[in-house]
Amino acid sequence: QVQLVESGGGLVQAGDSLRVSCAASDRTFSSYAVGWFRQAPGKEREFVATISWNGGTTYYATSVKCRFTISRDNAKNAVYLQMNSLKPEDTAVYYCAAGRVPSSLRVQYNHWGQGTQVTVSS
Repeated sequence: QVQLVESGGGLVQAGDSLRVSCAASDRTFSSYAVGWFRQAPGKEREFVATISWNGGTTYYATSVKCRFTISRDNAKNAVYLQMNSLKPEDTAVYYCAAGRVPSSLRVQYNHWGQGTQVTVSS
């Protein structure tokens, strides 16, 4: 069982940047695709970005494209989401998830973290 831990969330102002991290203790993490999802209060959990096991493939939701960047460091068993030009509508709990292939679909991911809160004030 791959255990994922998110960190780096916080309260920022609109226009600021923030980087959230997803760490795993299991070395097999480097063989998984990893996705970031987010869930705002009263809304469905939605796809944000995903990256393949070797970082060669990335996909982004239209709403974050050109503002967010997903990356990974397999030597550190970590995946990052760099968020720039943050907007109040980016406020949500951000979750990372591991699966076999990079996908925007939640069902493709077998392992989920507990989430980290990102709040963007206007």
